[in-house]
Amino acid sequence: MNTLRNSVQLIGHLGKTPELITLEKGRLVVKATLATHETYTSNNGEHITNTHWHNLVAWGRLAENMSRILEKGTAVLIKGNWSRSYEDKSGIPKLVTEIIVSDFFK
Repeated sequence: MNTLRNSVQLIGHLGKTPELITLEKGRLVVKATLATHETYTSNNGEHITNTHWHNLVAWGRLAENMSRILEKGTAVLIKGNWSRSYEDKSGIPKLVTEIIVSDFFK
């Protein structure tokens, strides 16, 4: 059950082509956005579609693969964990809502 905590799976389309960034000490990271859509019918019969945008982050070899395989508009299933926290320069805890990608399927 612990492996299910804080896990997320989303299916959507990439908002931009993932760009591979090499950080100091050679660590690789990719940041991207994913659009998911929710469609429903309102009380008066109107079809409504809401688009939700999700920030994605991937590290290491996974980041490298995402930048090589995926491009803007690609339909993709993302698996990962929701959000991360850190302390700012003043030592104040901050929470960032993003998906730390653990796997993806094109």
